[in-house]
Amino acid sequence: MSAIGRVIGWKLNRDQRRDLLEQFPPRYPDTIADHVTLKTNSEREELPGPAEAAIVGSADDGDSLECLVVTINGTTDRPDGSTFHITWSLDKSKGREARESNDVLQEKGWEPLGTTIPIEVEPKRWP
Repeated sequence: MSAIGRVIGWKLNRDQRRDLLEQFPPRYPDTIADHVTLKTNSEREELPGPAEAAIVGSADDGDSLECLVVTINGTTDRPDGSTFHITWSLDKSKGREARESNDVLQEKGWEPLGTTIPIEVEPKRWP
């Protein structure tokens, strides 16, 4: 398998995901709410270690994509200069893709939640 498309990061705990979907109902028809990316194109990279993670904010382009901003070990800053996040929902019928959360965060910024919500994540690799 080629390295293109391989991702490493942290997957959201499935039970907690259910609870979070109730707490933050998706605004758009296609729910993602699955993971926090550390790095793409990373087939040969080692998995990251365990992480302390928390939801601290949100971003929404007001049209077809929303995400939740996450701290990993105390920071929202991803090593590549982007922001740790979970793409929450989007509208695929408008051509949206989860990777576009990076653009929304860069262009529009994000709003703090006013509280910190600890989340359980597990280091993983996925296609």
